[in-house]
Amino acid sequence: MFTKILIANRGEIACRVIATAKKMGIKTVAVYSDADKEARHVALADEAVNIGPAPSRESYLQAEKIIAACKQTGAQAVHPGYGFLSENEAFAKRCEDEGIAFIGPKAHSIAAMGDKIASKKLANEAKVNTIPGYNDAIAGPEQAVEIAKGIGYPVMIKASAGGGGKGLRVAFNDKEAFEGFSSCQNEARNSFGDDRIFIEKFVQEPRHIEIQVLGDSHGNVIYLNERECSIQRRHQKVIEEAPSPFISDATRKAMGEQAVQLAKAVKYQSAGTVEFVVGKDQDFYFLEMNTRLQVEHPVTECITGLDLVELMIRVAAGEKLPLTQADVKRDGWALECRINAEDPFRNFLPSTGRLVRFAPPEQTMWQGDTEHLQGVRVDTGVQDGGEIPMFYDSMIAKLIVHGKDRNDAIAKMREALNGFVIRGVSSNIPFQAALLAHPKFVSGDFNTGFIAENYGKGFFAEDVPHDDAAFLTALAAFVRRKSRERAAGMSGQLPGYAVDAGKDYVVVTLDAAGNNSYTAVRVDEFEGESGSAQVRVGASSYVIRSKSRLNDIAITGTVNGKAFTAQVERGTPKNPLALRVQHNGTRIDALVMSPRMAELHKLMPHKAPPDMSRYVLSPMPGLLVDVAVVPGQKVQAGERVAVIEAMKMENVLFAAADGVVGKVLAAKGESLSVDQAIVEFV
Repeated sequence: MFTKILIANRGEIACRVIATAKKMGIKTVAVYSDADKEARHVALADEAVNIGPAPSRESYLQAEKIIAACKQTGAQAVHPGYGFLSENEAFAKRCEDEGIAFIGPKAHSIAAMGDKIASKKLANEAKVNTIPGYNDAIAGPEQAVEIAKGIGYPVMIKASAGGGGKGLRVAFNDKEAFEGFSSCQNEARNSFGDDRIFIEKFVQEPRHIEIQVLGDSHGNVIYLNERECSIQRRHQKVIEEAPSPFISDATRKAMGEQAVQLAKAVKYQSAGTVEFVVGKDQDFYFLEMNTRLQVEHPVTECITGLDLVELMIRVAAGEKLPLTQADVKRDGWALECRINAEDPFRNFLPSTGRLVRFAPPEQTMWQGDTEHLQGVRVDTGVQDGGEIPMFYDSMIAKLIVHGKDRNDAIAKMREALNGFVIRGVSSNIPFQAALLAHPKFVSGDFNTGFIAENYGKGFFAEDVPHDDAAFLTALAAFVRRKSRERAAGMSGQLPGYAVDAGKDYVVVTLDAAGNNSYTAVRVDEFEGESGSAQVRVGASSYVIRSKSRLNDIAITGTVNGKAFTAQVERGTPKNPLALRVQHNGTRIDALVMSPRMAELHKLMPHKAPPDMSRYVLSPMPGLLVDVAVVPGQKVQAGERVAVIEAMKMENVLFAAADGVVGKVLAAKGESLSVDQAIVEFV
């Protein structure tokens, strides 16, 4: 066994590998860029080596620097994590040549699966289902019908040079295939000057389901069940789960056995994933193989009770797999939510900056620990006060739960999200909460088009349903009453001027446009019990008990006997006296006051925000990489004005209306904050 390994990665996956290495008694070496010198993975490792400037192409993608760091520290093996150099055939080969063990598959396996065309041919040879299709030139509509019948309806008729939806038809019968071929060919000829057409099977209501495989250097390969990864936004996974709520045991076995056949065909050693697209009738077809550890591997670890990183390290050291296919368990249900630094209410734009508060929910499961399951686990590479840099992807953490069944796992995840405190940067937690509450997600009735179908026009506050919105009003009144009780109990108050906690309040729910709502609330002590109260909101009554302190953001307790976790914060960016209350993804900003104060508050004029329509504002924190206009220039609506870059995303800003540039307020190369003015029009 190795005595020292180097982790050629950063963030949560580097921390994940370090956890297992420590458990195994193996020393660890971290590598870091200039942007990551204070990062969590650097603090956790036994040694750390700087490998260059912040951009990954100058640091984490520099194979030479990583090999040099191995030699400098005496590391006998490299774990590449995911991303960066993890599926780089040349890097794996270079490690082998230098006598450094690559904790992953051999270079020939990476090469075989890295080429999409070659991998499909290999899959065909290994008798793995691939999407049936006909890729040679088709003479005419009659031949198209014969081919379609051979493939089996429905089929997709596509122009070879197609794009943007042009030259594409779906046919469900001979007539549609005949007509679809002719119209596709005409469209392709007119749009692209190329009338070549191909036909392939159309997978209806497709799901993305992947099989985790594990092989060793002794020819053994097993599969560790499947993961359901159909909840995706722009091809990026958002929620993953294991097992899938969709496939049958027979389909699971068939997919698993085909994945093993493919892995054996390329002499696969290590953990890897075979991805399939699965149709509504459980017909499944090979997409590609990921020759590395996946982001979502923890859900497989939960249901199987296996430490995948440990197994990767043992296989790389030449050991045999310690289990057979018959030993693989499927216990309970696991979910993973990717917690990203992005603002869901601003079309998921990246959010960078300092984590003013980072307090994940309480963990009861840990990385590398296969004993304590059926709980909550947080995989992260950040810490309270840390920086979210603009140079890397937006994932802050992975929140993983393991329940006895799917409903139990969903309930645990919703409660864990309620207690996940992130301040200083925006996160996608409200979006995750909305997805988990969606009836179609809860019933397991979804496919890869789920987010596009339900949130195609964007994500808005009203998209987060709350089954009892009055509870947020009650909680605001409860917290305010508790702070008044504390103030009333302070000694040294002047006679006649003592604080009266009172029982009658009005909760003013604040609205950005000034359309505030006023709700009368009655708060009584509940049977003289400390830390409890009975709150009446209209016809609803809530008995709230909580031992949380007044300065805690995450408040836990019971409401009408049922456990809850919510977040309550004093002060909002616009009103230091307001309370911000969040629960199940829904947020309100509220003032809690006496009935007389509420009467007077209603008379206060609304101060409208300043008109910023003359400015081009930065929609996100990032680097201003280009300003395309100069003072005095006439600009038309839709014309490019500036380009901002953050988290591997480039965002082009366009003029909203015709105008003349008055001033350019930010310079190329400047780091911008959200809503910072870049250009002013006259």
